[in-house]
Amino acid sequence: MEKFIFLGFVDVMLASLLMFQPVICSSNFTDQEALLHFKSKMEVDPTNTIKGGNWTVEANFCEWIGVVCSNRKQRVIALDLSHMGLQGRLSPYLGNLSLLASLDLRNNSFYGMILIEIGHLHRLKELILESNQFEGNIPPIFTQCRNLEVMSLAMNWLTGGIPREFGTFPKLQQLDLSSNDLGGHIPSFLGNISTLQVIILANATLTGSIPSALFNRSLTWVNLTDNYLSRSLPSDLCYRWPNIQMLSLDQNQFSGLLPETLAQCKELIISWLSHNHFQGSIPRDIGSLQKLQKLYIFYNNLTGTIPRTIGNMSSLHGLEIGSNQIEGEIPSEISNLVNLQVMNFKENLLTGEVPQEVLNISSLRVLSLRDNSLSGSLPSGRDLSLPNLEKLNLGSNGFGGNIPLYFLNSSNLILFDVSKNQLSGPIPMGLGNLKNLDCIAIGSNQLTRETYSSELNFISALSNCPSLRHLWLAGNPLRGTIPKSIKNFSSSLQVLSAPHCQIRGRIPEEMGLLKRLTYLNLRNNALDGNIPSSIGGLERLQQLHLDNNHLE
Repeated sequence: MEKFIFLGFVDVMLASLLMFQPVICSSNFTDQEALLHFKSKMEVDPTNTIKGGNWTVEANFCEWIGVVCSNRKQRVIALDLSHMGLQGRLSPYLGNLSLLASLDLRNNSFYGMILIEIGHLHRLKELILESNQFEGNIPPIFTQCRNLEVMSLAMNWLTGGIPREFGTFPKLQQLDLSSNDLGGHIPSFLGNISTLQVIILANATLTGSIPSALFNRSLTWVNLTDNYLSRSLPSDLCYRWPNIQMLSLDQNQFSGLLPETLAQCKELIISWLSHNHFQGSIPRDIGSLQKLQKLYIFYNNLTGTIPRTIGNMSSLHGLEIGSNQIEGEIPSEISNLVNLQVMNFKENLLTGEVPQEVLNISSLRVLSLRDNSLSGSLPSGRDLSLPNLEKLNLGSNGFGGNIPLYFLNSSNLILFDVSKNQLSGPIPMGLGNLKNLDCIAIGSNQLTRETYSSELNFISALSNCPSLRHLWLAGNPLRGTIPKSIKNFSSSLQVLSAPHCQIRGRIPEEMGLLKRLTYLNLRNNALDGNIPSSIGGLERLQQLHLDNNHLE
């Protein structure tokens, strides 16, 4: 009897082993089958990576491009086909990759509904489907991926809002649903995700206010840019988000005062609050934000002055407070910001002179002070230097004196705008050494040509700037003739505006060589002679103004 029992036990064991072996083979085969079915759904493969690459049964699927397998089980654990320009529908067989931990299909053209079969991938940690053409609702079944830590469905055509089930994610750390047409309010149940650190809901047509439940102490990165959100921010913002590093709320309809306690967000690196309706003044103790690199609060209704403590923000790279109603002087303490690259104070009520120290921040790439009430001569110290400057915009102020020559050492300069001031003296010939210049706007001043020539010789100098597209000279008493060297702009110049400049003499035939010219304004001058027939060859010309001259 015992013998039969033993033999029966052996038979059972052998049967079990025989049953177990095909399961292992079947698992590997299932992964391969899923990938081949995925390939069959591919309609466009511009790099021929999948349809013409090594995705064949002759090669081990663990060696296929974009596929990562576990060493021990030879099962697919990651699929990365990002940035390949692929187009087609996803295969539901993807749900059979049962050990998949990472699925990255970003920056392709996959379309159709997002597969509910993805919810069967219970080991999935990363789901990145951003920058595709998926449409329809976000599948609530994704919450069955209990190990999911990162999910990005940004930049698709998704609609229908955020599923209520999303509040039950146990491990989710990063959620990016931006650039979809989600609509409605930000759901309060997102505040139930205690592990959430990064939430990005930019450009999602959201309305209402930020729900109080979302002020979760775990959040470090909040981006709600470009929505229709409104109301004020809580005064204890930094207490609720003590670890916040990036706060981007620009292009919304927030109002009320900037939180006085903003300076208590000690971990803050980026603060982007522009294009809203914030009122009040910049917090006085904002200088205590030692880690802050970017402070963008332009296009609001802010008043008061620029606090001098701002000079203590040693990590600051970008400071943009333009298009407000801020008054007073520019504090010289800003020169302490030795890492500052962008300084934009345009369209405010600033007065006084520009501190000499500010024009010696060697790291500056953008300096915009236009449309204020600044006055005095621009500092002209020989030791001043802005070697990295790319954009200089000082227009629409009350600056007098000459154009400082140290600007001519900014070899990277693209935009030079000092228009609508009271500047005088000759236009510097050295502008012609700035090879990267795209736009020169010096109109509405009292600038003149060099006196040793009857021609507008600075134009000859500027012809050495191969990228120059815009030349605005209006309203300066130039009192000279247009040189034949104007032809040297033939491959670049698009706009030449010089009305009310007392320009005399003939329009040179060479003007007709400016084949890219779209706008030519020489009205209200003292030009004489015939209009050259070569003007008829300016095929791109859209506006021509020659009235109020002495032309025949």
